[in-house]
This record gives sequence, structure tokens and C-alpha cells, in this order.
Amino acid sequence: MIINPAEHPYSDVYKLLIGSIVPRPIGWISSRSVDGVLNLAPYSFFSAVCSKPPIVLFSTVVRRDGSTKDSLENVKATKEFAVNIVSEELVERMNATSADVAPDVDEFALAGLTPIPCDLIGAPRVKEAKITMECSLVNVVTFGEGPGSGATAFGEVLRFHIEDSLFHNFRIDPDVL
Repeated sequence: MIINPAEHPYSDVYKLLIGSIVPRPIGWISSRSVDGVLNLAPYSFFSAVCSKPPIVLFSTVVRRDGSTKDSLENVKATKEFAVNIVSEELVERMNATSADVAPDVDEFALAGLTPIPCDLIGAPRVKEAKITMECSLVNVVTFGEGPGSGATAFGEVLRFHIEDSLFHNFRIDPDVL
């Protein structure tokens, strides 16, 4: 089968991407609006870029109604975010944070999670997460226009928070995670 993405709706191309790039890690992005409202949302378009400096990214798409996600708006306004890594016992609560809710809804409260302060940034981190990376925004790159288009936020990792049981000589034990 040969498929030219330009000849198909973006929603079909999206299904091909998420079905082909597996497994996809989840970047659970926590942020805070300029008004202080906490935000927490999962992004399956998430990865590392490089280690010197340590850069991670998450990507979001423009919704069908043309709006952008609160995470992206918060990150652009505050220039910071935290990436919380989802472990198996947090999957259900992570799914709860994927709900499409109004910008004034605190997803931490919605999912019964505990926001705790980061060391270097104003965005909170998820206390229950075994790994969190505090990030300073480096750049946002946009691609396309309208529904289905996207933006990628690149952040420099300023601080790692890692549960002691996972850490062994700068390696993370995936079985414990």
C-alpha cells in the first residue's frame, strides 16, 4: 500500500502516524497559566532531542474548532513546563487528564493528583510521578495552519526529579518504572 498524505484528510493521516509510531511515550505536561490555574495534559507526541544541552519536546495539534490546547498557551506565556513520566499505576489518572475541559479547570484536582512545587520553575509537578523534568522553553515551532496543524515546544531540562528506586548509575530501571 502506498499512501500520499496530501490526498487524505488529516484525521486519517493522524491514525496512520499513531498506529505506526509505537510504542509512543507519554509526556505528561504540567503548566500554570499566567492567572495561576494549574494544567496537566498527556501528549503522545513527546521525545528527547539531545543531551548537551538536555532538550525535550512535546507536540500538540490544533483542534477541529481551530483552538489550541491550554498547555501550549501556558507554556508560550510563562516560558516553562514540567514533563512528568507516566508509570503503569498512573495510567487511569493520566487518561482523566486528557479530558477536553475549560481553561479554568485544574486537571490535577480532576484526576485526584497532588501538585507540588518544582525547584526552579513556577509550573507544578505531579507528586505521584516517579520522574519529572523541569523545563525552560527554548522555542515553539509551528507547522501548517488550521485544524490538524501543530506546534512543537522545545524545552531545556533544568532539573530531574527521579524516584531513588529507579536510579542506578545514571540509568533508569524500566521494570521499576
